[in-house]
Amino acid sequence: MDALPQAVLLARAGLVTRVNASAARLWGVPQERALGRPVLEVVRRHTLETLLERDGELELEVTGRTLRCAATRSGDQGALIVEDVTEHRRREAELREATAVLSHEFRTPVAALRGVLEALEYDMPRDLSQNFVRQGLQETERLARLVEDLAVGFRPTRARTLPLAEAFTRAERLLSADLHARGAAVSFGADHLVRADPDKLLQVLLNLIENALKYGPAGQRVEVVTAERGTWVEVSVLDRGTPIPDTENLFRAHTRGRAATGQGSGMGLYIVRSIVQGWGGQAWAERRGDANAFCFTLPGVGGLGL
Repeated sequence: MDALPQAVLLARAGLVTRVNASAARLWGVPQERALGRPVLEVVRRHTLETLLERDGELELEVTGRTLRCAATRSGDQGALIVEDVTEHRRREAELREATAVLSHEFRTPVAALRGVLEALEYDMPRDLSQNFVRQGLQETERLARLVEDLAVGFRPTRARTLPLAEAFTRAERLLSADLHARGAAVSFGADHLVRADPDKLLQVLLNLIENALKYGPAGQRVEVVTAERGTWVEVSVLDRGTPIPDTENLFRAHTRGRAATGQGSGMGLYIVRSIVQGWGGQAWAERRGDANAFCFTLPGVGGLGL
């Protein structure tokens, strides 16, 4: 019994007959002192005493730990088994979080592929159809990389030096249909050389620009502004939406702003901050004049600054 990781308490007629080493550590009672004492004096919880009297199972939250408790009886004898499942529950929570993140990240390339396939249903000049095919292949490669991320986690793993303009061009192309449908436009600031994972950088830009289109005024021009901040480059996405009272909470998982409508996972800005922190940067939101600014930083390389 002393080799078991679970805490085990044996009782007869309401008195402790044995506790193993794990139980002694859990309840802070030496094994020899626990013998012959009432169960309640050892476990110090009426919930556990009642469980031992009635049989059954339950989970308890005790000082930040999750304990899975099971009791069984035979006549006047009973056994109480307590297992610390805190780590197990933490892993379950991480798995749910990872599932939500993946669901959100897969949405954009899947939508782009759908648009490409719908366009290819129609007759068009060969050069135009080939362009759509290239776009589809590019998004397929992006999906493949996301699948690989299932094994290696969500932190950027393919960082390279690239001009911001490369990411801006990809983002504008993927958003073109949405911009046209909303009668909106997007403008991009000065180019800079940066070091980042191109797909992760694109994901950040798409999340921020899509949010600006959703929650800013209809037909607005979304501005993407860039600036050097020492060895870092700051990118800010500005919209003319109403002021946001609590910007920090927006970056928490499963949180949406008060003005949010329709369906949404509340994961967009959480993903943005997670990606940006992965390459050592920061992500935040602030009010600049009459605009909401959603900003992030990424490592700069210097020497371009067009």
